[in-house]
Amino acid sequence: MTDTGDALRVGLIGYGLAGSVFHAPLIAAAPGLALDTVVTADPERRERALAALPGVRLAERPEELLERPDRLDLVVIASPNKTHVPLATAALTAGLAVVVDKPIAATAAEARTLAALAAERGLLLSVFQNRRWDSDFLTLTRIIADGELGDVQRFESRFERWRPQLKGGWRESGDPEELGGLLYDLGSHVVDQALTLFGPAVRVYAESDVRRPGAGADDDTFIALTHANGVRSHLYMSATAAQLGPRFRVLGSSAGYVKYGLDPQEAALRAGERPAAGAGWGVEEESFWGRIGAGESPLTGGGRPFETVPGDYPAYYAAIARALREGAAPPVTAEEAAAALDVLEAARRSARDGGTVSLG
Repeated sequence: MTDTGDALRVGLIGYGLAGSVFHAPLIAAAPGLALDTVVTADPERRERALAALPGVRLAERPEELLERPDRLDLVVIASPNKTHVPLATAALTAGLAVVVDKPIAATAAEARTLAALAAERGLLLSVFQNRRWDSDFLTLTRIIADGELGDVQRFESRFERWRPQLKGGWRESGDPEELGGLLYDLGSHVVDQALTLFGPAVRVYAESDVRRPGAGADDDTFIALTHANGVRSHLYMSATAAQLGPRFRVLGSSAGYVKYGLDPQEAALRAGERPAAGAGWGVEEESFWGRIGAGESPLTGGGRPFETVPGDYPAYYAAIARALREGAAPPVTAEEAAAALDVLEAARRSARDGGTVSLG
């Protein structure tokens, strides 16, 4: 480890949405981590980084970090998707532990190659899957573990938005190298959650469309999974949903759980709130709590409210710090990310060819 006192020094590559809204604030809030350097060549982003992170170093190119790996303990890659594999490869080769924003790669094979490189060099490699620490997901995990629903039979997960106008940028690009579109963006989250809850998928069916004029990548996608344990997951991602459905609808043998609304942490981070500001981080208003019941509609007050567990994005980097110091497994592994990419690749083939794809 670099001799920096108590804190492990972190270099952050990229200061767009992912870097500035998610990674930088959460790294700064994590006990035992210190954000040392931000890499961005954009003048406006450099100014924002200096204003938000007093004392942070700035670099224009990733190479400036990798040429002096002894000054850092961890590199976080929050740059555009197409750069994830080459930057992670370079950082691991330089002897640095790595966190990569999702998706780690375009293919499961690339993810497993990175995992093998990290293992060969004895280095941490993790993927930032913050939605495992969403308030609604933590709540659902508890509900299932406590047997509130009986045996889960069907899991419906929606990540829908109403964005009829294009925003531009690589996320909406039709260039395959950019890895734009909702399948790899929001799909990385909802697939990871489904696999975390119910284990591996054995069959994948998908529908993927480009709805908005001028869009180059999918903006309305559906994935159906059959898990090895028999649970069926129906996963919806859309930027063109004029009416938003429930975030979760989970049906079991004895009861169901329905939950509307998104976890509040992203909105809080976008508004400039920080986890270290005080108590109440990740707490959801009671009006958004989900409901558990059988044979009743939650829209008419049926079922009983179930208090939402507070969201906890800070837990990810706290776990990263522990993994670096103690040698434990990271909170999200590259192997888990590869399993999700197996599903995303199968979904892309299914949507293209119009059939069901078997895995394993």
